Amino acid sequence: MIRFFARLLEEERRAVRVALRVVKGVWDDGFIHAGNLAYLSMLALFPFFIVLGTFAGMLGRSDAGLEAVEGFLRTLPPSVAGIVGPPIEAAMQGSTGILTFSILVGLWTAGSYIETIRDILRRAYHTGYAAPVWQRRLGSFAVILGSVFLMLAAFAAQVIVVTAEEFIARFVPWIDTIEEIIDIGRLGPLVVLFLALYLLFHSLTPARFRKRGPKWPGAAVTAGVWVGATLILPRLLADVSTYDRFYGPLAGVMITLLFFFIAGMGFVIGAELNAALAMEPENGQKDAESGGQPKG
Repeated sequence: MIRFFARLLEEERRAVRVALRVVKGVWDDGFIHAGNLAYLSMLALFPFFIVLGTFAGMLGRSDAGLEAVEGFLRTLPPSVAGIVGPPIEAAMQGSTGILTFSILVGLWTAGSYIETIRDILRRAYHTGYAAPVWQRRLGSFAVILGSVFLMLAAFAAQVIVVTAEEFIARFVPWIDTIEEIIDIGRLGPLVVLFLALYLLFHSLTPARFRKRGPKWPGAAVTAGVWVGATLILPRLLADVSTYDRFYGPLAGVMITLLFFFIAGMGFVIGAELNAALAMEPENGQKDAESGGQPKG
């Protein structure tokens, strides 16, 4: 019994240490990185979907590319989706004439976004870079292409989900009541969002910490902040006319940047949480501070 309470007390102390690490890390770097991610989200969003649309066309699945865009837009607040949706579709349709250039620009721009995420994780784990720039860039391109094919596969599979849903609805009449409470149509994109974040955390975490500590808490926190912003932001910004007075025709852009800033802050919190869990061992003893020689 005494051992049980001692272990419980130690777990509470560990939770406090983890929380303090997260708060300190977010306070030190969170606002800088969140602002950078908000800007890069606007900059890299359209090139990324150009790459996605191009590869979908090469595979003869242009419809899957459009479904991926629609699925992504369903994870955004309606006001943000209304702003970025038409330009994304126009960019995907208008990229065929300068295909090679569009792919190169798209890969490089989206690669900068991945490199920013890599830097956030490096700072959270207090490690430096060992790999040369060109090797890291190639890794970023691989992550981007992997994300493209993941989105295409996931949203193409939604056709099967919709068919199954219609089949189940015939035999389970009360499924309509559940759909009124929970927007099932958005669950698919949200699951894809969580899986993409998990793979991102796992692949970009410094090599020496990749097998230390779980990666799902950071992905869950980031997805939670994203979903929370999607649900709360429209209510907070119900009176858009106020923003029109301040920002004029740029009000929509500022609202979009605000959403991506909040989502970026969620990513920083998730990175700091994973780092704190990895560097605070479960037995409560201080880990050898992460100041060893960086790897990966």
